[in-house]
Formats: sequence, structure tokens, C-alpha cells
Amino acid sequence: MNSNLVRVLDGNVFVLSEDNGDIEATVLNPVGFFDFDTRFLSVWRLTLDGDRLNALSLAERDYLQLRFFLVPGAPTHYVDSKCSMIRERMITGGALEERLTVLNHHHVPVEYTVRLDVGSDFAPIPGVATERTPPGRRYQRVQERGLRLGYLRERFQRETVVTSSEPVRVDERGFTWTVRLAPKQVWTTTLRVETLVLRPDGVEVRDRLERRARATAGERQQDLAGWLSRTPQLSCDWGALTDVYRRSLVDLAALRYSPLTLPEQVMPAAGLPWAATITGRDSILTSFMALPVASELASGTVRMLGLNQGAVLDDFRDEEPGKILREFRYGEMVAFEERPQSPYYGSADATPLYVILLDEYERWTGDADLVREFEDEARAALRWIDEYGDLLGDGYVRYLRRNERTGVTNQGWKDSPEAICYADGRLPGPPLATCELQGYAYDAKLRGARMARKFWGDPAYADRLEREAEALRERFDRDFWIADRGYYALALDGDGRQVDALASNMGHLLWSGIVPAERAQQMAAHLLGPRLFSGWGIRSLATEQERYNPLGYHLGAVWPFDNALIAWGLRRYGLADEAGRVAEAMVDASTYFHGRLPEAFAGYPRELTEYPVRFPTANGPQAMATAAPFLLLRALLGLEAAGEHLLMAPRVPARFGRVELLDVPGRWGTRDVIGSGLAHLGADGLSGGAGRPARHPG
Repeated sequence: MNSNLVRVLDGNVFVLSEDNGDIEATVLNPVGFFDFDTRFLSVWRLTLDGDRLNALSLAERDYLQLRFFLVPGAPTHYVDSKCSMIRERMITGGALEERLTVLNHHHVPVEYTVRLDVGSDFAPIPGVATERTPPGRRYQRVQERGLRLGYLRERFQRETVVTSSEPVRVDERGFTWTVRLAPKQVWTTTLRVETLVLRPDGVEVRDRLERRARATAGERQQDLAGWLSRTPQLSCDWGALTDVYRRSLVDLAALRYSPLTLPEQVMPAAGLPWAATITGRDSILTSFMALPVASELASGTVRMLGLNQGAVLDDFRDEEPGKILREFRYGEMVAFEERPQSPYYGSADATPLYVILLDEYERWTGDADLVREFEDEARAALRWIDEYGDLLGDGYVRYLRRNERTGVTNQGWKDSPEAICYADGRLPGPPLATCELQGYAYDAKLRGARMARKFWGDPAYADRLEREAEALRERFDRDFWIADRGYYALALDGDGRQVDALASNMGHLLWSGIVPAERAQQMAAHLLGPRLFSGWGIRSLATEQERYNPLGYHLGAVWPFDNALIAWGLRRYGLADEAGRVAEAMVDASTYFHGRLPEAFAGYPRELTEYPVRFPTANGPQAMATAAPFLLLRALLGLEAAGEHLLMAPRVPARFGRVELLDVPGRWGTRDVIGSGLAHLGADGLSGGAGRPARHPG
């Protein structure tokens, strides 16, 4: 995907275009106007007197509005342009609005022909990156000042309706305006693009499903201002940290959306363009990392995923009782069961992570009512770990897809086909038990025990879960530890053999707490050693592994969310120096991406490239990467919820200088946290800090 694409978005409604505002979709360039998992515009091409327009500059107002300043033809130093155009684009009320303005800079009257080519392939999002012949029928209907584009396949129907505020000649391929301007005069028209999800009888389905009107641009601007005012305020001597923090707050606000079944709740969409939808793992981990700034995301995520928790055995959807979904989509391929995401449950990690999020949310907010309300769902998730997750009866969570045609082979976060491999490059036989799944299961059992004892009134169940967790901890250390290499195996294969690749997965074990304290330092040495640590972050797979590739999605690329969880795990084991190195590398990398951490970037060593190399197909913004700076900041400041108090233990690398995070919300009201990397530096370049009650207690 072209990394220079520009975007406006509202949750899972978004536009991707070139830097001049044009949309010309191809398999390699998946631009368009997307809504309801469908591309409603695939062509949106503007010309003036037959000339394409080139961008002089681009103004972005957060994620809400874009303004393109354009001239016809190629800009040149030798010929002054006699006219220019402005395109102003926003999403309002769920529709795309674009205002076109033509400015005559000439001293004589002029006549221009403005042409906008319009088209839609109505491609489902999972199909935009592949060559695909649509099975249905496309149609076009010319209307007064408008064009209606449609797609019909049996009972599945989608339409795009484009209208102009000014008189226009309309044909089946677009709009043509004849513009006559006096010297220095300006002409403008506003285009509105509405998307329709129709039944065969022509009734708009979504109007009946959506119980709350989509927000206008003005309402969204007010909402963003309110969102930013409610989040903790950060100041830091190193401006890169405040930049990535602010960018992450804005991007996370952009990715919020309300599911159809819970219109008053918000949860994060996973990312643009491939994952602008409901997900399990991504929404859970994003909500976990964002707890210090936006705990309401966790509440919405717990509710939505609980409502859609697996209830039956369904091979096509890899559904099992108690299992948390992987992904939910609405598009054509799902409607006709070409794909199983209606929803699809092919992830083994989302279920224990669901329990972890519910417990952490209560620790942070004190919302015991949610823990009690979703007791049945949490118990079902814990039951799934032992009844369905333990495929071989050996006490380990494993995965094996039952949908062999369109299901996902690897069902952890590293879900590409070759992601789980031996050091020599061989691929292990299923069912696989990756190491981080066991850490999640361990943590889920301990957290489930706390909730059972404190909120569910079931101390016997709590005791049982704690015994099971301790047994898993002992069993795991025995079976996964590779003694002669000093790290945990990436996985156990279907025959119980260790999959010996050195990978970042083991860093998640520190977050879960399953690692014996005496092994933590040795693991940290690997994680921060030259094979895994690129200088910009921890690679997904270490160099010297046969399948290592710095451009491999899960075979060498650096993932910010992965690094944030590892940093938090390092801090959990008292390894503040190492956590600080990871955080500093991530923040440093963000400066090369305009303050926005991408989903992933290449794993080239820092000394080779001297800057982090953009990953060609990464989502952006991507929710987990967007939330990563919040968890990195939590690791730097040592923030931990404990009863009615926020514990603080700042350890800040010298480069950050003074760090102030003000009005951190939680069950304690609000608190200010201050850390400094300047005063009382030790030999390690880190220093302590202090916490104090907020000046404006909540």
C-alpha cells in the first residue's frame, strides 16, 4: 500500500486518496471511500480543461478534514499558474462531503471545464487487494444534479449516490461543469456522497439497524475537543514524546466507533485500511494499553465481545462455546459465506485476553458492576481454556483450524502462514502451543481467581484457578525452557517438541508473569541483544534464524504494540533500564513517521539504515500501535493500580528529561505523576521521580 496516501475517517468509515485528492483504485493501491466493509468509491478523479491536478500543499485538520491546494498540470518555476483549485473533504453524518473551489488568478475573464470522473467497484474490503471478478451486476443511473451507482447480487444490494449543489451535466461516468469566471472571481460547488445498504425492496437496512444518527462534522469536532480535554495532559522536555502522545490520542479518537448493537458504547476499530472493523485481539489489547487515558474503550470492548461470545460448535467459523471472536465483517464475501467473518472465531489468544482486560479494567476504574455483569462470560472464557483450548489434554492452549478452506492457520497474533517456525526454517506440525498463549492463560486464571474471590462470591473456584495457574507455571517452565540457549521456545509442536526459534513472543511472558524471577535477566539479555533488538525496537524474529527477513511481517519486522507489552513486562520484573531502552527506541522511531507509530516497520539494524524503514503494507493508523505509547509511558512512570491508589515509580531515561503526566484518571480520582531523567542520574542514565495528588481532583 502506498505509504503517502492521505485519509479522513470516522471509526470504520474512511477515505484513502492520493495527495491531490484523487482516487484511482488498483490491486496495489487500495484507495477509495469505504463504509460497511465495502468500497463505495473506487474512482474519484478531478481534471481542469483535461489536465490532471497537482498538489501544492495539503492541510490536515486532525483526522476530520483535509484541504488540498492544487494547480493544473505540472507546477513549474517558469510559468505562473493562472488558476488554482481547492478541494475540502470531510465525513459528516456518515457521508463524504467535498467542496470544489476554482480560483481565477488571471486579469481577464476565463472559461474552464471542470470534470470529475466517478465510479465504484463495490469491492468488499477483504477483496480490494486481489484480482476479483464481481459475481453481481453493476448499474448507473443519471439523476438531476446527481449520479446513482449500484451493485446487486441476489438479495445483496449497495448503492452510492453522488449529488452536486451547483448545476452540472451528468453522465454515467461522472460530472462536468462549465465554469465562467470574471477576473479574480471564485466558483464553488459541494459534492455529497451517500452510501446505501439496501434490501431487495429498496428499504435502507442501515437506517433500521443504526439506533443513533451518525455525527456531523461539527459534532465530531466538538467530540474530539472534549476527548482531548478529558485525557491526561503530558509535558516532556523531549518533544518527540509529547508529539507521539498527542498524535496517538487523536488517532485513537478517530478509530473509535459504536457497534450497531451497542450504539451508546465505543470501542476501537483495529486499523486502516484492512481492519476497520470489530476485532477481538486488537480491540482488547488496544483497550488494555489505553486504560490510563480512555478506560471507556475497555468497557465497550468487554460488552461487545461478551455479547458475541461463541455459543456453539461451528467448524466454518471456528466457533466454540466461550470463545471470543477474532473478527466481524458485513461485506459481500461474508454475506455469501465466501469468508467466515460473520463473525469468525479463529484466534486462540483473544479468549484469555478477554478475562485479563475485564480484571485490569476493574483494577483501574473500580467498576465492579461490569465484573459482576459479565461473570458468566468470564467464566465461559476460562472454561474454554481447559475444555476447548487444551486440544491434546496436556494442559496447554493450542490451536488447529477446523475451517481448512478459508480459516486462519496460525491463530496467535503472529498469524501469517510462516510466522511460527523452527530456527532452521522448518514449519512445525499442528496443533501448536505458542509460548505467549500459555502466559495469557496463566494470567487469566490468576485474574479470574481474584474476581471470583472478590466479586463473584466463589472462593472455592478461586482456589481451583490458582492451583491450576501454579501447575501451568511449573509445567511451562519445564517444557518450554531451552536450557542450553537460555530462552523459552517459541512453541511446542503437535508432538510436544520445542519449536526453537528465537522470537519476540517470549517477551509477552514477562507481561503475564509466568516467568520465574531468576530467568528474567537472561531473557532480557536476548530481547535487548543484537539478534532481536534492531536499535529501533525488538524484532518479531531474530537474525540468524533461517526465515528471518527484515521485511517479513512476522519474520523480522518491528511491531510497536509488541514492544510496548515487552517493555511493560520488563518493568514488571524490575528491569527498568531495559524497559527504558525499548521506550526510548520507540519514541525515537516515531519521529521518522511524523509522530505516528505505524503498525510495523522493517527490522533493519539501525547502524545500516540510520532511520527506521517504513513497512510497505502496514495499516495506518493501527489501533494497537496507536495505543502503544500509552503503555510505554506507563512503563516509564511505573504506574500500577493498587486498591484505591495509583502506585508510581518513575524511572526515566536521561534523554526524556522531565516528564509530567497530569490528571491521570482512575478509581482514585485523578493524580499527577512526575518523573525526571535529569536529576540524580545513576550510572545507568535513569532516575526516579515523584507522584502527587492532582491539582484538580476528580
